[in-house]
Amino acid sequence: MLAKVFSCAVIGLDGAIIEVEVDISRGLPSFTIVGLPDTAVQESRERVRAAIKNSGLAFPGTRLTVNLAPADLRKEGPAYDLPIALGIIIANDQLWADVSSFLFVGELSLDGTVRHTDGILPMVSVAKEEGFERVFVPAVDAPEASLIKGLEVIPVDSLGRLAMQLQGLEEMTPYQPDFDIEEEPSPEYITDMAHVKGQEHVKRALEVAAAGGHNVLMTGPPGAGKTLMARAMPSILPSMTIEEALE
Repeated sequence: MLAKVFSCAVIGLDGAIIEVEVDISRGLPSFTIVGLPDTAVQESRERVRAAIKNSGLAFPGTRLTVNLAPADLRKEGPAYDLPIALGIIIANDQLWADVSSFLFVGELSLDGTVRHTDGILPMVSVAKEEGFERVFVPAVDAPEASLIKGLEVIPVDSLGRLAMQLQGLEEMTPYQPDFDIEEEPSPEYITDMAHVKGQEHVKRALEVAAAGGHNVLMTGPPGAGKTLMARAMPSILPSMTIEEALE
């Protein structure tokens, strides 16, 4: 049987959607991962095998092939553990769920616990851009993932519990942050432009630059006030938008 689960890779500072295809067929027992995986991804075979067994699920005893597409993109890190394990469970007829609009990332421990994964923010960002409805991330990374608005973030603490949630045997509760980045108070600046006396022409130039997002080059002899003005500049800058803060 063939199963497909979506995950994500991080290329530089950007995310890229990865299709995790799992095929179980007749043949001698084997577990092969293709699609340009690095050493960490190849080693996931043993982590996934142990995690599935220790979560009370059956690991197939036949030929197992996992393809990480697109094949020309190098896959790095352990973030594919969770989607690979989930794909195996679905392909092995132990879970019946439509996961086509979900994205999964997370490293697995041998006991099935889901560990922290690097690059959560760009992963969730590209998931939103590509129209995914939900992202399943390690519970420890849920606060970071929730900074991206517009889709549900589901914290996952173990493989076994995730399987129960997808089957409807346990409630699936989206993460609700206890803070709002939009409501964060404005910072207090040690050097405020309002406290600078004189230099009106320089202050006017800085105000224009701050309002229009222009560059500024200040020149002058030592003691003219360049450093003071530069330190006071942030106090007149407009607050960053959510997109600017995330970037």
